[in-house]
Amino acid sequence: MSPNLTEWKSTGLEIHLNGSKIFYQKSGKGEVIFCIHGFPTASFDFLPIWKDLSENFQLIAPDLIGLGFSDKPDQPISVADQADMIESLCLAENISSAHLLAHDLGDTVAQELLARSLEGKSKVTWKSCVLLNGGLFPETHRPLLIQKLLISPIGKWVAKLTRKKTFRKSMNRIFSNSYPPSEELIEDFWYLLNYKDGVRVLPRLIRYMSERSAKRSRWVGALQNSTIPIRLINGNQDPVSGLHMAHRYAELIPSPDICHLPDAGHYPHVEVPKEVLKHILGFLNSKKST
Repeated sequence: MSPNLTEWKSTGLEIHLNGSKIFYQKSGKGEVIFCIHGFPTASFDFLPIWKDLSENFQLIAPDLIGLGFSDKPDQPISVADQADMIESLCLAENISSAHLLAHDLGDTVAQELLARSLEGKSKVTWKSCVLLNGGLFPETHRPLLIQKLLISPIGKWVAKLTRKKTFRKSMNRIFSNSYPPSEELIEDFWYLLNYKDGVRVLPRLIRYMSERSAKRSRWVGALQNSTIPIRLINGNQDPVSGLHMAHRYAELIPSPDICHLPDAGHYPHVEVPKEVLKHILGFLNSKKST
């Protein structure tokens, strides 16, 4: 582990929720931003914007079930399970209202949370939502080959055979050419992926891609009918959910609020953290105490 990841782990917290031990980070004061990371990494993704963001808000960022330093159970893990965990963590932390900041798989979890809110079934009052690159619409999601293989019938064998070299190649594909991941970051991501033999659960976790299609009406509807403000911050160079996804967002979402990052890829908060931070703060500061 790098010094950054070592410190992230040592300063984190753990809690048992819904049968799993969940690792999470907590920092700052003020209105709460609940940060939900993506697949296949962890809350550590938010480190590049963490310090500056925590000067203005209280941040909560768990590792999703099956990822990072959280438990990696030998059972199916649905998007609803992740949303249940987030609501339980909010209750454990006495959080009754918060803003959402989500990325990748975290976007889908956020969509489920927003859908519950529309149904009047949410345990938390969500005040606003910032979405980073993710598969908001199944028809625009362009998965990598490794993702297609992991969700296939041979997924468990693909997971067993996955090596750092393959992982590095996949990460380099989804980061932009202008801001490729450092070798230190690849090492940290790989460590997190393998913590508690996490690679073995990837075929179960990646079923969220199938859920996106099955629940498209519910989750897209959560964005189209949202009663809270939503901003999309999109790295346009992302081959999975880049400019093509942002164009679809503009077509389907009423009065879309989109911030384009022309030179960033799938991890804009890692690649161009200052720009992402500017767009987050500009959005959230206008929503404070509203």
